[in-house]
Amino acid sequence: MRWWQIKKRDADLERELRSDLELEEEEQREGGVSGEEARYAALRAFGNPTLIRDQTHAVWSWSWIESLARDLRFSLRTLRRTPGFTIIAILVMALGIGANVALFTVVRGVLLKPLPFHDPDRLVMLYEAGALGDDTTDTNVVSGGMYAEWKKENRSYSSLALAQDIRVGLSGSNGQLPEKLKSALFSWDMLRTLGVQPALGRDFTQADDSPTANGTVLLSWGLWKRRFGGDPAILNQTIELDAAPYTVIGVMPAWFDFPDPSTQLWTPVYHDKPEATMTSLNNHMFRVVGRLKPGVSAAQGVADLSLISQRTHNAHLDDPFVFRGASSRPLLEHLVGEIKKPLYVLLEATCCLLLIACLNVANLLVARAAARRKELAIRTALGGGWLRLMSERMMECLMLSAAGGVLGLLLAFATLHWLSQARHDMSRVDSIHIDGVVAAFTVGVIMLCALFSGLIAAFSNSDRHILGALHEASRSVGGGNARATLRKVLLMLEVGLTVILLVGAGLLLKSYERLRSADMGCITQGVITMHLGLPDARYATPAQRANFYDTLLERVRALPGVDAAGFATLVPGQGYEVDSTFNIVEHPPLPQGRGLYALSRSADPKYFGAMGIPILRGRTFDGKRLATANEVIISQSFASQYFPGEDSLGKHLHVHGQNAVIVGIVGDTRYAIGETPRPVQYFSLDAGVENVGTLVIRSSHDPEQFALPVQRIVSEMDRDLPVSDVLTMNQLLGKSTQDQSFNTTLLVAFGSLSLVLAAVGLFGVMSYIGAQRTTEIGIRIALGAQREQVMRKMLLDGMRPAVFGLVVGLTASLAAGRLMRDLLYQIKPLDPAVFAAVAATLLAVAVFACIVPAWRASRLDPMKALRAE
Repeated sequence: MRWWQIKKRDADLERELRSDLELEEEEQREGGVSGEEARYAALRAFGNPTLIRDQTHAVWSWSWIESLARDLRFSLRTLRRTPGFTIIAILVMALGIGANVALFTVVRGVLLKPLPFHDPDRLVMLYEAGALGDDTTDTNVVSGGMYAEWKKENRSYSSLALAQDIRVGLSGSNGQLPEKLKSALFSWDMLRTLGVQPALGRDFTQADDSPTANGTVLLSWGLWKRRFGGDPAILNQTIELDAAPYTVIGVMPAWFDFPDPSTQLWTPVYHDKPEATMTSLNNHMFRVVGRLKPGVSAAQGVADLSLISQRTHNAHLDDPFVFRGASSRPLLEHLVGEIKKPLYVLLEATCCLLLIACLNVANLLVARAAARRKELAIRTALGGGWLRLMSERMMECLMLSAAGGVLGLLLAFATLHWLSQARHDMSRVDSIHIDGVVAAFTVGVIMLCALFSGLIAAFSNSDRHILGALHEASRSVGGGNARATLRKVLLMLEVGLTVILLVGAGLLLKSYERLRSADMGCITQGVITMHLGLPDARYATPAQRANFYDTLLERVRALPGVDAAGFATLVPGQGYEVDSTFNIVEHPPLPQGRGLYALSRSADPKYFGAMGIPILRGRTFDGKRLATANEVIISQSFASQYFPGEDSLGKHLHVHGQNAVIVGIVGDTRYAIGETPRPVQYFSLDAGVENVGTLVIRSSHDPEQFALPVQRIVSEMDRDLPVSDVLTMNQLLGKSTQDQSFNTTLLVAFGSLSLVLAAVGLFGVMSYIGAQRTTEIGIRIALGAQREQVMRKMLLDGMRPAVFGLVVGLTASLAAGRLMRDLLYQIKPLDPAVFAAVAATLLAVAVFACIVPAWRASRLDPMKALRAE
């Protein structure tokens, strides 16, 4: 029956019942029964009208919907009567559900969603393997020459395309300042390989990707909007990149950020790179994307490329940097592989937090059900079915979970907004948003939370000993031993899960502190760094570049407050770059196919003093340009590894096609925070070979005050030369550890929330227990029990589940810590200090949570308690 007809049928039924009763009453009068007796006789003969009404109504109505509506109204009235409990339960649920939904949204957007390319499952990232005879090194970037061999001879890929991250200077125009931008070099067929088209304009053509072609460039959507006002007229206009003209041929979609989220421009690689680089087999700098042919597996594709690499390697056995194998990973795995495990760890942490929230609410519901046990027993005695009462409890839990879910969804929105701002450079961050799948997940979580909490609460009230419940004093009994045990078990589980989260947070926090305090081998306080890149179009010769560096450093050192300044291609913490191969002239020749390698840097003579890198032996560069061109300074690890037991000073390295004499040994530095120092060879900046590098300034004052003066100096020397990455050393190192900082911050937040929830749970349950045992406590005090004894007993009742939970949690943390091993730096998963700190913190919080209810119980007036009874 349609719902709008039910009321009409009820009215019709009511009229029919009334008419039948009146007829029966009239018949009774005609039979000699008079007055009121006739009405009673009619009712006895007719039957119970209410029962008839209910039975008939059930035939045509949606009784289950009406039952749910009654449960809903009853639950609303019940929850309104206890606003404190209701607010706490909703907030607890909101924290658990909100954190879980937020992390699920991140994991789904970053790790689970397919890449927005055509047939993304067939896209793989390809690497060279078998570097220097080591088959365990299987993720090396690819040389241009090997890429050409793969592309020409493979039979497994429908297309191969090449990319490289670079930085370019965009010249100022129309009053805008020049700026340094993250860019990428693409082979002409990269977008075709990915299956992407520009949002505006056209893709590269093969004719564009040639050394003789005019420069062409694709803009990112963000750069087009920010720099060019979103004007479509920019198409076919010319802009200057590194002082060279490029024609804008297209604008990429807003979501496209391959190969890096910070990429702003794309240019053709064969147009921009020298032919020698693109044909070299030992200059490894490119990423290669392949699209597998239908029916070809990734393993078959790698086997195909490995045969080509082995053949090429065998033809160049004299060159150790021609590698002999290939490997691949799914493109999605390549893009998100580094953040995959941390995100899953954080998702597991939010699941723990959600379970803690559910246990917390369930415990409060159990304590509340114990307080209402007599009421429920009376309702059962009056005919209320157990299932009926249980449905009311479930409806209460569903309403609490639903309200918490709505609030949690708002919390998730806020968290994701913060994440998009704080980690805008995270891979696939644009894919993170709440959609229909996330909404369905949220509904599922709400239902699970309601079911979990409701079933526990219903189980705690499932016995049917009505007389026993009715005989209990309403405030003297805590609901029976079974219920007390259940509450303690729930508290123990809640505390145990809290301990697991706190141990994980403590391990990450200690690891992060170790990471940030790692000795970089240089001064990190009072130092500011600035990146510069000299375009080849204006600084074509070594002499031009060397003159620029000399003039810049002279003017910077003259600034008031500058204690020291220097210049190097890379400073500690800025990354690895690539190894350079070399030979030691005084040592016997190496076997064919073997080579020595180390990191290469160029620096001016005063760079080491500016960075506080100690000169252990020998000297720095001479300072005379012609003399220093053939000098080299090596690091301590270089000397230890390649000159064991001998003096390296005065020895010669054959590198870059010429001999260089070792004039000094300096202390080791780390190319990245947390990494082991590697052998480094420093060449003189005065040789003028390098066109990019970092200016460093050390000052006893605030180093950031030199940012604007230096930019003015650079602008006066070259108005189109941008200064980028203006960072203090602390900021630079902080930027390189932002992943660890992000993971640590979130896990510490989850651990802190779980601790708060555990404290709330202990406090709430102890308060309920104290209220339920008012008469018992009053009798104890009246019979002579000391108030200190009462307080101690109440305190111990609360601390027992906390201590048991602590033991369970610490035991479980032994296994959980091992899962985090890869995320830790210089600490063990079983760090005793972390475990001890967590135990002390948890016990202290448990004492504070229990002491107030215990103190309140001990101050009870026995006369008032007994009168209340």
